[in-house]
Amino acid sequence: MTNKTSPREQALAFRSLHVPGRPLVLPNVWDVASARLVEDAGAAAVATTSAGLAWELGAADGDRLSGGDALAALTRIADAVTVPVSADIETGYADDAAGVGDTIRAVLAAGAVGVNIEDGLYGGGAPLRPVAEQAARIAAAREAAEAAGVPLFVNARVDTYLRGAGGLEETLERAAAFLAAGADGVFVPGAVDPVTVKALAEGIEGPLNVMAGPGAPAVPELAALGVARVSVGSGIAQAAHALVRRAARELLDAGTYDALAAGLDYGELNGLLGVGRQKA
Repeated sequence: MTNKTSPREQALAFRSLHVPGRPLVLPNVWDVASARLVEDAGAAAVATTSAGLAWELGAADGDRLSGGDALAALTRIADAVTVPVSADIETGYADDAAGVGDTIRAVLAAGAVGVNIEDGLYGGGAPLRPVAEQAARIAAAREAAEAAGVPLFVNARVDTYLRGAGGLEETLERAAAFLAAGADGVFVPGAVDPVTVKALAEGIEGPLNVMAGPGAPAVPELAALGVARVSVGSGIAQAAHALVRRAARELLDAGTYDALAAGLDYGELNGLLGVGRQKA
């Protein structure tokens, strides 16, 4: 692991970054290279994207990547940076609450001090997990972190807007239950309309995280609405992969290289990922 403060100190530092009106901004990462680039750009913390990480490892998003593969990748990312790391662990890589607790212990061992746990369900049937069942999973995550002595930041993702499974009332109800169960913050992807975001920030008794992207209000506007955390999900990964396809098609179809003109300098990138990275 790279030289950094203790897990407890990292966790406390990460918690302190969630300030309504002065949001923590997270350009989500999916591998060591993206993590180092984001840290080098000045990010106060690093957060993974489950979709980007799954694609990097050859799987589709949506609980299709194994927990073992995800945690191995998380370990490499946490080892590569000195800032706090938060892990998107999808629904917890577990069938029940006890399994979520096991996942949290593995997340802490990997070096992360924050997690996103979503309430969506995959594979047909209801789009969202029942509130009581999801609350039990969040409580198990909190208990595992407390037993380890690390004040892990548990970000409860509520997929009402993302999955078309409810509006403001349902979201606030879920948010309240998850905070009562031990969550520290609430993540509501799919909600970027200023009126909705303001209502969420005012109605949720904890830091609000929204997922931004093209067409969403800029970070200063979200800050003014009371948002405490802004992330971009798989957006940067999607943009990077779009460049790969564009450059490949140009090379194969036209035989030209214009798409490569804005690439990072070889020496700069090689140095960022190699020279000077000290192992403890």
